[in-house]
Amino acid sequence: MAFNKSISILALAALLSACGGGGGNAGSSNSPVSLPGGGTPTPTPTPVNTTCSLQNRQSWAFDQINEWYLFPETLPASLNSAPFASVQAYVDALTATARDQGRDRFFTFITSIAEENAFLNSGATAGFGIRLSYDSIASRVFILEAFEGAPALIAGIDRGAELLAIGTSTDNLQSVTALFAQGGSAAVSSALGPSTAGTSRVLRYNDGAGNIITSTVIKAAFDIQPISPRYGIQIIDNGGTKVGYVNLRTFIDSAEQQLRDGFERFRNEGVTELVIDLRYNGGGLVRTAELFNDLMGANRFASDVQGVTRFRASKSANNQTRNFQSQSQAISPSKIAFITTGSSASASESVINAMIPYLGNNMALVGSNTFGKPVGQIGLDRSACDDRIRIVAFTTENADGNASYFDGLAGSVANSCQASDDVTLTLGNPAEASTARALGFLSGAACTAIATPAAGSIASQREPVDMSSGAASSPRELLMPANPTPAQREVPGSF
Repeated sequence: MAFNKSISILALAALLSACGGGGGNAGSSNSPVSLPGGGTPTPTPTPVNTTCSLQNRQSWAFDQINEWYLFPETLPASLNSAPFASVQAYVDALTATARDQGRDRFFTFITSIAEENAFLNSGATAGFGIRLSYDSIASRVFILEAFEGAPALIAGIDRGAELLAIGTSTDNLQSVTALFAQGGSAAVSSALGPSTAGTSRVLRYNDGAGNIITSTVIKAAFDIQPISPRYGIQIIDNGGTKVGYVNLRTFIDSAEQQLRDGFERFRNEGVTELVIDLRYNGGGLVRTAELFNDLMGANRFASDVQGVTRFRASKSANNQTRNFQSQSQAISPSKIAFITTGSSASASESVINAMIPYLGNNMALVGSNTFGKPVGQIGLDRSACDDRIRIVAFTTENADGNASYFDGLAGSVANSCQASDDVTLTLGNPAEASTARALGFLSGAACTAIATPAAGSIASQREPVDMSSGAASSPRELLMPANPTPAQREVPGSF
């Protein structure tokens, strides 16, 4: 059995939601790694009967959760697994109390070892290669971005397009409006078909310029690039000041060299102000988040705390303090604007939280409040069944001890600025609403603060949903299938 730890995402709109948290010294999840503080784990032994029957898999899941769960006082002493038709349904029942308290919003889940490893290593997935959001009030679906090297972008579908109809042929196209009427967003995600290479769909869409196009698009295997080569790293002229812009889609292994290359460019260009765009980023690997902070910490001392990982009392020997580490590509930012939405979660939040003690009034959230997930998961593997259970097992805090942002980070930062997500313009375009507001903060412009929710108001929410900036905007949610793949958990809204 292998143990690994990552900050993964929060799955949007699904029966499963994703992992995440902060802190820790995690390696790639394709191999066992040491626990924070050193040593290796001693998980609960696999039952003598190692067959992969539903009952045995459920029993194994119970044992792992009972040993490692961050909130053991919320677990039932025993729970008959017979009434539950899947491992995940049983896991959801075990964690229901913590979920009702807003501390585990479907963050503990079962997944495939092979599929998750493939994604965390290189972004491997299969699909059209688009990220979708929907407006539940108007029953509309929009393309937020398209991934390079994937079928949709090759077919000309990109950010700003609106999906109008879906079918397996031109003869059975169903309008998005009709699908919403039949079964809401679930009917739309179902109509898009499984995440299997070779799945074909006829898509009718408005390309954003008023052209109505009908096109057959076939899902294919591809790797999601965590930083877009088109717009993910930029240097923007902000009234004569060079501003470094980074849009990070997900925290996975392949992001690390891209981040290093981007910050080396910033360093060479003398950049000291940053816009970090995490608006759809649900999280990912701990070590990638730690590197990101290191790259923004050239002026930090080796004694400066980046984050503290804390396990439950019985596992406290695994607690770890992680300080900033020197990186040759690092810069010393004087001001940072973080673009966020309710889909910014987990690793994204840990990066922001780590910078609060050091930047104070010189940083801001721009857009809308973050999801609120200061906890993270370990991964325990039962390779014979291709089962990896991700268990909420640790919390992370910054140098000031802040680890209580279950209602988002808007109440933890000194500054915040409401802004909408303008899908009509490219991500990173200086005129795009959130980017423009971020640049405005850096140049000293006044703005309206993001509303702070009442404590505990998001208690049992499954997923980050509201990507709007306030009452003036219609809430949009990232579209998710009922049973998301690891890639869809880590890159919410992707199809």
